[in-house]
Amino acid sequence: MTKIANNVLNLFFHCNLRAVICILMTDNKKTREQPDPYSDLVARCKKLEKKAQRELYDKLSLRMFPVCLRYMGEREKAKDVLHDGFITLFSKLGDYRGEGMFEGWARRIFVTACLMQIRKTDILKQTVQIDGETPTAESSLELDPQETSKLDADKLMELIVSMPEGFRTVFNLYAIEGYSHKEIAQMLGLSEGGCRSQLSRARVWLQERLKKIK
Repeated sequence: MTKIANNVLNLFFHCNLRAVICILMTDNKKTREQPDPYSDLVARCKKLEKKAQRELYDKLSLRMFPVCLRYMGEREKAKDVLHDGFITLFSKLGDYRGEGMFEGWARRIFVTACLMQIRKTDILKQTVQIDGETPTAESSLELDPQETSKLDADKLMELIVSMPEGFRTVFNLYAIEGYSHKEIAQMLGLSEGGCRSQLSRARVWLQERLKKIK
């Protein structure tokens, strides 16, 4: 098992969910000192250069498709939302003022596109229930080291993608995007308590799957 994956699991089962995702997505980290790799391309797209638009689509889709997949859980659904997201992105490109990294600005558009689709299908009300007592979001869910040694970071992300849709939505917004329960509740039309319950159930679900990995 890799050192990164070990750190991921230690952090996850000690409740620092955002730190888990930071480890899994280290290639997404950008410092303020780094130049924005999209700046020239975006400037050309604003001039309606067709070639630049195609280049931006090809480059950005490699980054945004995994985002859509983590929310939608199925490749075809993720492709549909990716398409919708690009329509919105190009229509709003003039609103981007270069404040902050372009990829972060674009990411919010694609996350919003995912949430719009999720709310249309009323997925959260169809979430699979887990029998037994549901722990709080702050409770510790520990595993034997022999269990965690079977897992790597890629497998953990695969499990997150395969979560029941309601669990996955709240988990993504809380652990990956960093939204508070209050913000998530407003986005999804749920109570804060409902959001906390979904997150707790997501963690129970992950724990049970990790125990079954041979």
